Amino acid sequence: MPYFMIIMKQIRIDKYLSTMEVGSRSEIKKIIQKKRVSINGISINDAGLKVTPGIDEVLLDGKLIAYKRFRYYLFHKPAGCVSANSDAMHKTIMDYMKDAPGRDLFAVGRLDLDTEGLLIITNDGDFTHSLLSPNKHVEKEYYALIDGSVSERDVNAFKAGIDIGEKKICKSAGLKILESSDTSKVLITITEGRFHQVKRMVHAIGREVIYLKRLKMGRYELDETLLPGEYREFTKEELEDVERYKRGAI
Repeated sequence: MPYFMIIMKQIRIDKYLSTMEVGSRSEIKKIIQKKRVSINGISINDAGLKVTPGIDEVLLDGKLIAYKRFRYYLFHKPAGCVSANSDAMHKTIMDYMKDAPGRDLFAVGRLDLDTEGLLIITNDGDFTHSLLSPNKHVEKEYYALIDGSVSERDVNAFKAGIDIGEKKICKSAGLKILESSDTSKVLITITEGRFHQVKRMVHAIGREVIYLKRLKMGRYELDETLLPGEYREFTKEELEDVERYKRGAI
């Protein structure tokens, strides 16, 4: 069922407006008292009235305030940005997304400081779990520049599982050679999220990663129209995939 068809439980109108970041509770109370808010075409002045998100139409000064409980963004993480909400030394995702609507946003997983590419930003814990749970085996694809040539032997080693010095070897991974030379271009696909995994796997075959960029996570792809540091909200199709992931249908 698409996310916009889910019927929510009733909530107070002041909470509804607070969740939509219209203002503080005290500010919202004053707004309602001035009859600037209407529900289904009827002006109200009672902050305790309840509405059903997704069913009732809420207007503020004649403008529709659509209810979005959760927010979902594709973020093009630049190198030098920390995949966290705060850091004493480096820029964080929130430094780039401080104007993005939504409370308690966080990154779905992490990318190394020098790694660029796709990060999903949300405040939906269930969706995050559906992408990060080891039992889900969600694929993550990276574009990498590698110091040195690569061969089919390396492809087979990735497929068999690379030993990076932990108790268990890595699960089977994909290594697609785009160009093999002194500096090789490859696509690497993994289904785990171990610490520095891609770099350690490449190191284990006697090479080093020069540049790393995540292109995909599950069904979600980096929007190449986004410059590093830019973000956008999910499209309708991407939002529908959110519900499929949460139901375990993907």
